[in-house]
Amino acid sequence: MSDRYEIRFAGSGGQGVILAAVIVGEAAVIFEGLNAVQSQAYGPEARGGKSKSEVVISRGEIDYPKATTPDLQIILNQTSCDEFVPETRKGGIVIVDDTYVSAAPDADAEVYMLPIVKTAREKIGRELVTNMVALGVTARVLEVLRLMKPDSIKKAIMQRVPKGTEEMNERAFSEGYEMMKSKK
Repeated sequence: MSDRYEIRFAGSGGQGVILAAVIVGEAAVIFEGLNAVQSQAYGPEARGGKSKSEVVISRGEIDYPKATTPDLQIILNQTSCDEFVPETRKGGIVIVDDTYVSAAPDADAEVYMLPIVKTAREKIGRELVTNMVALGVTARVLEVLRLMKPDSIKKAIMQRVPKGTEEMNERAFSEGYEMMKSKK
């Protein structure tokens, strides 16, 4: 890992992008012994408004808490795709949901269009777990890059989800992980 690895989750309010970044940050600190800082920005609308959340991970000190050129972006709607993809680090990774993003972004990065929302809706039966599917995708990317173990993210998820929803959230995570494993 370089001194700093930046991840951004972006979508609409209600898609769980803030919780996703919080979970990655907690996994990095608690289970991987890394430093992490998380930040977020969202519109005044509770659901449907623009939302983004970032986590910066480092083995050393973190001198600036926000992502400036994200290494990895997980984008869940077209508005966020149009606004944030150009900020991706050259050679980085962009993962977009193919349900709410209609046009593949043009970026100097690896771009994957994946059925994140569709998987949550059809395989798990709840669009509410879109962020858990996205976390499974993220876990696979971070594993391939040798930044974090997938089990660290899964453990952080289990510490955060409401009692009685563990199995559903774990299945959503696994679906996302396997989806990305077939790509990378």
